[in-house]
Amino acid sequence: QVQLLESGGGLVQAGASLRLSCTASGNSFSSYFMGWWRQAPGKEREFVAAIRSSGDKTFYADSVNGRFTISRDNAKNAVYLQMNSLKFEDTAVYFCAASPRSGYFYRLAVEYEYWGQGAQVTVTS
Repeated sequence: QVQLLESGGGLVQAGASLRLSCTASGNSFSSYFMGWWRQAPGKEREFVAAIRSSGDKTFYADSVNGRFTISRDNAKNAVYLQMNSLKFEDTAVYFCAASPRSGYFYRLAVEYEYWGQGAQVTVTS
């Protein structure tokens, strides 16, 4: 069992940066494949970024590639999402998610078994 808690959301202007953090409780965090997802009002939840358990490989949605960076610190049971050059369309609730598997289907929400409660990110144009 893993409990996830996001922090670092907020209200920023377009072009600004923001860093989201997700801390996990429970054991074996270093064995989990981790992802960030987001959901904008009236839209389905969408994949943003993911990282392997060891941190050696990362994956990104095309819409954020080159602007967002996912990282993790297994010693701190934490995963991060650095968001640069934010755009109005990045406005959403951002969720941290954990998968006990390899993450092969990382772009599918069903891959992940544990989800945080979400953090609001609002970007004003």
